[in-house]
Amino acid sequence: MEKLQLKDFLNYAYISNLKASDDKERLAFVVSAANVDTNGYDQNIYVLDQEVRQLTSGNHEAGFIWEDNDHLLFKAMRDEADKKKAADGEELSVFYRISTHGGEAVKAFEVPYTVTAYEKLDADRYLMCVNYNLNYSMMAELNDEEKQKLLKQKKADQAVEVVDELPFYFNGAGFINKTRSRLMLYSVSDQSVKWLTPLHMDVSGINLHPQKNKVLFSAVTYLVQPNLQAGIYCIDLNDQTMEELYPEGRHDIAQVCFFDDEILVLAAGNDRYGLNENPEFYLLKEGNLELLAHNEDAVGSSVGSDCRYGGGKMSFVKDGKFYFVTTRRNASHLYSLDHEGNIEPVFTEEGSLDCIAEYQDGIAAAAMLQGKLQEVYMLKDAGIQLSALNEKALKDKYVADYEKITFENDGVDLDGWVLKPYDYDPNKKYPAILDIHGGPKTVYGEVFYHEMQVWASEGYFVFFMNPRGGDGRGNAFADIRGKYGTIDYDDLMKFTDVVLEKYPAIDPARLGETGGSYGGFMSNWIIGHTDRFAAVASQRSIANWVGFNGTSDIGPHFSKDQCAGDVWEDMEKLWWHSPLKYADKAKTPTLFIHSDEDYRCPISEGYQMASALMQHGVPTRLVVFHGENHELSRGGKPLNRIRRLEEITNWMDKYCKGSE
Repeated sequence: MEKLQLKDFLNYAYISNLKASDDKERLAFVVSAANVDTNGYDQNIYVLDQEVRQLTSGNHEAGFIWEDNDHLLFKAMRDEADKKKAADGEELSVFYRISTHGGEAVKAFEVPYTVTAYEKLDADRYLMCVNYNLNYSMMAELNDEEKQKLLKQKKADQAVEVVDELPFYFNGAGFINKTRSRLMLYSVSDQSVKWLTPLHMDVSGINLHPQKNKVLFSAVTYLVQPNLQAGIYCIDLNDQTMEELYPEGRHDIAQVCFFDDEILVLAAGNDRYGLNENPEFYLLKEGNLELLAHNEDAVGSSVGSDCRYGGGKMSFVKDGKFYFVTTRRNASHLYSLDHEGNIEPVFTEEGSLDCIAEYQDGIAAAAMLQGKLQEVYMLKDAGIQLSALNEKALKDKYVADYEKITFENDGVDLDGWVLKPYDYDPNKKYPAILDIHGGPKTVYGEVFYHEMQVWASEGYFVFFMNPRGGDGRGNAFADIRGKYGTIDYDDLMKFTDVVLEKYPAIDPARLGETGGSYGGFMSNWIIGHTDRFAAVASQRSIANWVGFNGTSDIGPHFSKDQCAGDVWEDMEKLWWHSPLKYADKAKTPTLFIHSDEDYRCPISEGYQMASALMQHGVPTRLVVFHGENHELSRGGKPLNRIRRLEEITNWMDKYCKGSE
């Protein structure tokens, strides 16, 4: 058995965008793989019928649709002339068609807009969602002279950024000022465009009727700042008329879909548990939401891992039932909802369901089960594995078992896990690393986590848990508004005590701690409240809720909601929950990892905390990754992911192992 190596993630296959053919007899999906030569990710489409076959090899095919049972349509930029247009600033989406039986992809058509999603309606028409820039996207409608003039202006504007809307940027998307998501109909035969939604409307949650004659969606319309509570709309695709079914400002709309002859709405009032409140199941009838099923549980998967790339569908309607992924306790499961409001479990194995699709007579998923990396499974029994894309990656490698610990704190039962180090000897003493998840409304579970397994191979105990504030346990458990750094901190410290008692081979003088996002907030909080850790690595963190309010893409609403304090009316409340307030108490050697395009937890948070520690003589190292965002540890450039993990591991080795 060999040690798992830090760079072994370069050999992993990441599965996403699982979709079934119209007859449900075949599956197609995207496989992504890190490429150090390009410092990016190769993405290609695979098909599963009798076996798994790679269908494309252009390395840039991240999305597709089934046009019929034998053909896929995907977006790509393969032609040099098309690439030049895009490089010159023109908006362009080029579509290729390929047979699933083999052969080369053929260029089908192109659209002079940035298309983000699309569905085939008939032999000629496509429903498309477009990322529409209010300043530049109209160039497709101009004559050549006007178009060239606007292109010239667009190039000149690249040197500046004008901001007059909120949010003005968004993590992973960059500056989004004056951009909206718009719906349009595109006709291939005459290359015509028919806009279905107005300029200032921002569309999300698109659901196409099974007969492809209507489209349902949620949307907000705004000039400066969007309403967090969207309205619900329906467009008749035959006459292109739009109807408002439910107005903005009443509910936080998580999802809308056609539920046979009814309309199902997943929505939260946010009046009980704030912005993190889980949605209830409603039927939309005559402009009102009628409760179909009460729900306190999460919808979707929030099980953390650093071994995914891309997403996919998490729900669908089949045979009179709404099937959906839900996070329960420490795993994401599959449940169903019927028209009477009955919610029933369908597949409840430990692990993570990352996207699902109808397949043959059942349901398939790209999933992480049995401690493995992602594979495609039929969700029957304990999971019937249909692919073997990652079998070689972990063959003969040390993968530590998950040793679960359930303990109690303040009358609440809590879950955590411990990974033992490579070649574990109970007669020896070992260093250990506590890893804290983000969110806070996410969970750790029994899924493969590369960084933790690397540290176990490097001779560390690794331990992690789900403190209060996390997902999978209902609304009340997740609600820590106004409590950041209190009960959640107590849970983590109690867990540390329990682990040290249960595993005497851990040397309490050689404890490390790390975490990102909310885990980075907690890392910053920890160093201001205890000296029990020999080293800390704080990643993409929060230091100052007052500044976070005006710099994070979610700051204006998230800080007020989660800290239960307003910048203008109760600044002391936000400051009390800010780790920066306690930075003068810190003594723990701390590494800060931040990305300069992280707009969720902006780099200014890392600057403030690192500067404060340096001013107080604490051993400090700040590593800034250029061109990366909040997803550095999960979807960052491969070479930067290597450097990040090397930085954290070397920091822990220096202070927890004593190596220089």
